[in-house]
Amino acid sequence: MTNNDVARSLRYTFDFNDFTMIEIIKSGGESVDRELVANWLKRDDDPEFEEMYDKELATFLNGFIILKRGKKDGVQPVAEKRLNNNIILRKLKIALNLKDEDILGILESVDRKISKHELSAFFRKPGQAQFRPCKDQILRNFLKGLQQKYRPTE
Repeated sequence: MTNNDVARSLRYTFDFNDFTMIEIIKSGGESVDRELVANWLKRDDDPEFEEMYDKELATFLNGFIILKRGKKDGVQPVAEKRLNNNIILRKLKIALNLKDEDILGILESVDRKISKHELSAFFRKPGQAQFRPCKDQILRNFLKGLQQKYRPTE
């Protein structure tokens, strides 16, 4: 999944407009203008489309955590320069205050069953023997499940 796909999915799921996206990124520690946000959210084949880099998505996710959980005392987290699906999943887990059972339930709601052990492997440090990289399919299914939970179609 691209960073733009993740941002588009979260924007739709939580019904954020451009100005809300700008405020979330601002609370994450960066400033952006509306044109840039709009270009990030355009279709990949649009001539004005701009790629969202890892640091920009990390800033958005940090701002999303602040939006959902409140600002932490002390030094604010610095946006990572390199992101992977494991970090994105961890940040969403923190922002939405999800327990492992909640994530497993969200994945099951879109017919994607994984074990608790598989899930915990995504949250381990990369050097540990039990660590497993989170594949695009898992993240895509998780985002689809979030959409069903937080923005049902009925």
